[in-house]
Amino acid sequence: MTTATDALMPYDEVLERFDPVLGLEVHVELGTATKMFCGCPTAFGAPPNTQVCPTCLGLPGSLPVVNGVAVESAVRIGLALNCTIVDWCRFARKNYFYPDIPKNFQISQYDEPIAVDGRFDIELEDGATFRVRIERAHMEEDTGKSLHVGGSTGRIHGAEYSLLDYNRAGVPLIEIVTKPITGTGARAPEVARVYVAALRDVLRGLGVSDVRMDQGSLRCDANVSLMPKGATEFGTRTETKNVNSLRSVERAVRHEMQRQAAVLAAGGTVVQETRHFDENTGFTRPGRVKETAEDYRYFPEPDLVPVAPDTEWVIGLRKALPEPPAERRRRVQTDWDLSDLELRDMVNAGALDLITATVDAGAPAAQARSWWMSYLSQEANTRGIELAELPITPVEVARVVALVAEGGLTNNLARQVVDGVLAGEGTPDEVVESRGLAVVSDDSSLVAAVDEALAAQPDVVEKVRGGKVAAAGAIVGAVMKATGGKADAKRVRELVLERCAQ
Repeated sequence: MTTATDALMPYDEVLERFDPVLGLEVHVELGTATKMFCGCPTAFGAPPNTQVCPTCLGLPGSLPVVNGVAVESAVRIGLALNCTIVDWCRFARKNYFYPDIPKNFQISQYDEPIAVDGRFDIELEDGATFRVRIERAHMEEDTGKSLHVGGSTGRIHGAEYSLLDYNRAGVPLIEIVTKPITGTGARAPEVARVYVAALRDVLRGLGVSDVRMDQGSLRCDANVSLMPKGATEFGTRTETKNVNSLRSVERAVRHEMQRQAAVLAAGGTVVQETRHFDENTGFTRPGRVKETAEDYRYFPEPDLVPVAPDTEWVIGLRKALPEPPAERRRRVQTDWDLSDLELRDMVNAGALDLITATVDAGAPAAQARSWWMSYLSQEANTRGIELAELPITPVEVARVVALVAEGGLTNNLARQVVDGVLAGEGTPDEVVESRGLAVVSDDSSLVAAVDEALAAQPDVVEKVRGGKVAAAGAIVGAVMKATGGKADAKRVRELVLERCAQ
């Protein structure tokens, strides 16, 4: 008997009666210039069906050619996840019909993937380490994109018609599949979220993808099943497809645990099916009955030769891997004397890489942090974009910091320079020149402004001459206002005191 229910069991009760088992499949869209098996470009956001050719449209007579950069990316990903890179692998045809896959099959890898048997240690919020075992990482091509028009959910059910965009068809994908994840208990949703977040950091550090979950460059399929306490066999799993945010991964896993527990407690059975997560309700909805491997009728791809990575080449790629993100964070925290909270804020803001690159470009760590975590973060929030999407580079921020340190800019002028760079007016030096923002520090220009301010405030002059040196701040402020903030405040103060002493 199968019972469909929207009821949810309280989470504490779920944990008392069941043990969760997870399986996470993460699809990574590679940042290659061309598609997996043809020369079509992969730029995101191009007009529909403008980045296609006979090969990625599956037209008769077209033949695939493997993208070498994609193979290298797959190897580097496998190495970063402590996988074994196989000596020999090959592609397979995964046969199924959907309108968004024009060949009626997907070129993927089945039982002969390029990377197998890995491990990935993640750090949970309380500092505890949890090891996730990796089953495989394999190469495949992405599907096209369907747009269902007229319905209330954006899915095909209830839609009036569908539009198909094949620009994404054939874009290189790496699918990273975990072994069953057990022993998580109450922390299963957190483990899922932290795993995807940590994996995203590794992939970003490798430079193989922009890992933009909002654009589909990183997508997670979350498999969840429950075992009654004391049981030794896994329960029936569901697969929540294409979850596209870290928060949603956590919510989807938690919801499925509660939903499945309610089904089982009511005497029903969990259906092995795909499900879709609704961001608005926090619920999952049924999709289709989940196929087995036999349903896909895998067989070796006859139009492609096997891939046999050279051992020395793989060794060279391993040696060139960047420092793992977790190790880098620990090093940075020590080098910069950061508290746990400061480091977490930088990571959550997506600023750590930007700040590090700014320091590498010559800026002191404190100034680099200040710019990215305050002024530039506010600008990113105002624009509704990620910090890394701002049209300013770490090198440019470092140059602004240097101009301030050299005395060429005040802090106020520096913000105006940054505004100019963000507006597309050029490099910091070009903005300084075009806007006339250089600090005025030569005495010939400053003395006249100082004398004018002194003449306008004789009472302040008398206070300064009477020993109240702090009163000079009013004169300095007047000069800064008169010069549009371009005066060298330190030199202005010196001149004020000199003129008052005469």
